[in-house]
Amino acid sequence: MARPKTPILSRPAIRRAALSLIDRDGLDGLSMRKLAQELDVRAASLYSHYRTKEELLIEVADEVTEGIDVSGFGGGDWRGGLTAWARSYRDAITAHPNLLPVIAAGPGRREEALRRADAIHGGLVGAGWPPRYATMIGASTKYLILGSATSSFARGFDDDVRVYRDRYPNLSQAHRLAEHAAEIDEDSFELALSAFLDGLTGVYEKVRSTPED
Repeated sequence: MARPKTPILSRPAIRRAALSLIDRDGLDGLSMRKLAQELDVRAASLYSHYRTKEELLIEVADEVTEGIDVSGFGGGDWRGGLTAWARSYRDAITAHPNLLPVIAAGPGRREEALRRADAIHGGLVGAGWPPRYATMIGASTKYLILGSATSSFARGFDDDVRVYRDRYPNLSQAHRLAEHAAEIDEDSFELALSAFLDGLTGVYEKVRSTPED
């Protein structure tokens, strides 16, 4: 059977190509025209599957974040739920950092993001957190995750020892940080997450012991 002259398009194939393009060229590097070139089709062909680039980006973001784990919030263990959510959320962002503006923008009307937000808020309230605290905890955890996923402390230092020698005696080993950046960044995130959760545990006990007005 002769192969079709025009490549057969599908929504999954378009999403894969779009994500590859974003990973390579950044979010600003994605356009329907450029994506069509990558797929060796006309741009008009894409619009029969996705009406706008924004619609495509929503589905790409949903696919990238589908592994974010909020299942722990269903059992009343708010600390375990936050831990699994934070780690899996960070993993999703670090795997595709160029997609961060879409992922971190908030749920808006994205079904998958709203489902996760509902599970997180409901799980926290169900575990005994007042709704206002549940909202603030969700926001605070997101701030911690985004800060960790979008910048590297260790990679911010030059690997030339001469930059620090003599002038900055307390940074005598700073030139070694970049070499161990992945390990340092991972351990630093875990330290921050643990300290954050320990602090919340104290707040939780105080909130639970204070009668509501």
